[in-house]
Amino acid sequence: MIGAEAAGFARFAAAHAGDWDRHGRLPRDVRQALGRTGLLGADIPARYGGLGGDQADLGELCAQIGGACSALRGLVTVQAMVAAALSRWGTDAQRTRWLPGLATGRTIAGFAATEPGAGTDLAAVRTQIREDGDWIHVTGTKRWVTFGRTADVFLVLGASAGRPTTVLVDGRLPGVRREPVEGQLGMRAAEIAHLSFDDVRVPRDNLVAPVGLGLSHVVATALDHGRFTVAWGCVGMAESCLDAAAAHAVRRTQAGIALAEHQLVRAELARAAVESAAARELCARATRLRTQRAPEAVAATIMAKYAAARAAGSVSRAAVRLLGAAGCDPDSAVGRFSRDAQVMEIIEGSAHVAELHIADRLLRRHSFQPGAPARDLAKTAPRPQPRDFEKETAP
Repeated sequence: MIGAEAAGFARFAAAHAGDWDRHGRLPRDVRQALGRTGLLGADIPARYGGLGGDQADLGELCAQIGGACSALRGLVTVQAMVAAALSRWGTDAQRTRWLPGLATGRTIAGFAATEPGAGTDLAAVRTQIREDGDWIHVTGTKRWVTFGRTADVFLVLGASAGRPTTVLVDGRLPGVRREPVEGQLGMRAAEIAHLSFDDVRVPRDNLVAPVGLGLSHVVATALDHGRFTVAWGCVGMAESCLDAAAAHAVRRTQAGIALAEHQLVRAELARAAVESAAARELCARATRLRTQRAPEAVAATIMAKYAAARAAGSVSRAAVRLLGAAGCDPDSAVGRFSRDAQVMEIIEGSAHVAELHIADRLLRRHSFQPGAPARDLAKTAPRPQPRDFEKETAP
């Protein structure tokens, strides 16, 4: 059911995504229509109004929607991020209050973590969350908040007495100000905004998880969910660009010869096909491990997101080259995806940070400890023992 609904809505979105991107907004009635399908709550439990789908359902949903409109996939992502954080770390009362609205789209969520001096390093956030009896006061600024222009509630990361803390902030409260971001490279219909919170007062019940666990638990869960949905969305982008490039190569002729007859064109298509398929396989692996709740699921998700974002960038650029002038048109689907793909390599953990994480995990298998002197590594690293083949083969 989820797959059929996703495919149907993706076809609708693909027909209108260019207009949404050009005008820099996702119409309210489109958000409401997506909410009515239940797809915004694909993996939210049925008891909270969601569809109760699994990780495979969520992944394929994001691939379908991502292959049509990155901004619409961004809406699915941010809803899923906030819902995942609440599902795991929120109280029963918080889940009962917020999850049904997130599942149906009656409530649009924003994830407010990044700041001018705290992008990748979220431990450096300076937003202050001050406790005052039954109330919490929030003061600070946030940057690049997806659907920040229109979100009804924000999951805000700040610091309470120096300890990472997360709190839900109603976007309608006095002191919440929104500064729309326009004309950015990609995700132009995602209604991105910069936010400021000027001593915004919220009930203490809006704290998500105990003070001190905001980054290591709540935000970590949200970001992990975000990487997973972004990864599958990038798979959808890569596959859409590959399909567009292949179709163009068959239809387009030069001097009476189809582009597909040229070996260089076919080689470019072959490389793009392999990159797309590899990204899908890594996402499928991450999906399996997440379903199994395996310890290596987080690392597999980071690797999948890294590979899928690179594939979306590489395949979209190849499609632009093959389509020529049509691909360079910023209003074309391929042109739009080539812009969006560059953003995907930055959000939810930049490519360089992902590379460090992947490399560190690989090196730890060989007892590598960052910063340890070389002599210490020589002592701790396991030494391979030579095999005695004469003894092994003796009768």
